[in-house]
Amino acid sequence: MTEMTALESMMEMGFSQNRAERALALSGNQGIEKAMDWLMEHEDDPNLDEPYIPPQGDVLGTVARSEAEEAELTFQENSNQIQQNASLSEEEKKEQLRRLEELMKQRQLEREEREKQDEVNREKQRRKQGQELSLIRQKLQEEEMKKIAEDRRKEKLEDIRAKQRVREKIERDKAERALKFGGGPVATVSPPQPTPALPQSSQAASAKREYDECRLQIRLLDGTQLTQSFKSREQLAAVRLYVQLQQQEDTDNFNLMTSFPRKVFSEEDMEKPLQELGLVPSAVLIVCKK
Repeated sequence: MTEMTALESMMEMGFSQNRAERALALSGNQGIEKAMDWLMEHEDDPNLDEPYIPPQGDVLGTVARSEAEEAELTFQENSNQIQQNASLSEEEKKEQLRRLEELMKQRQLEREEREKQDEVNREKQRRKQGQELSLIRQKLQEEEMKKIAEDRRKEKLEDIRAKQRVREKIERDKAERALKFGGGPVATVSPPQPTPALPQSSQAASAKREYDECRLQIRLLDGTQLTQSFKSREQLAAVRLYVQLQQQEDTDNFNLMTSFPRKVFSEEDMEKPLQELGLVPSAVLIVCKK
């Protein structure tokens, strides 16, 4: 995969092209960190986002060309001086010109060697910039992963706390119902009295009042059927609370009713015990919308 240049890297990090070009050029093309430091120092410059116009010509080759032109000019001047020197013989002139050419070639070789070394240094700088960018990306990814993990941990912890609050509420409701309906005064024991014979209907009524529990079959709005036992002295409100905890939605917008005989229980009925409402020992309740 082709490595990105410093300009492309800064543009990917969110800087505009004009700003990135100006920062890289005016920081001496020494890498992303130097360019970002330059931006921090010049963030109030009015022309920061204006197009950057580099100096005319090949900036990287300007110094080399200047040296070459100066060497060529020096060579020409020295050659002219040698040719015009009347005190030298033709052999001496040729010898000095030969030495001058060798010196010129030597300087040219040195210049070419410096250019190669500069190219090597630029390549090292480019690789260094690539490594810096990789480290920056890795750091950003690690911070993003840490943030995602922390968010998930908080969500999971909040779910656990919410479930705990629901369980605590159910336990409090159970304790309140037990305290309200399970702790009545103890009846005074009286001597046995002869009881007259009762009709069969009265005997059935007496047997009905002797049930301690009420087994209810409850049909929810979505068709789900639940079966739950309650104390015969518990209020119908306890059944309503049980239904609220079982439903997923519309937990308050519903009524309780029986089909045979058809009866929709009112808010006043919620305070009455199940035994008084005729739901003991067993009954079918239907959840219907208000």
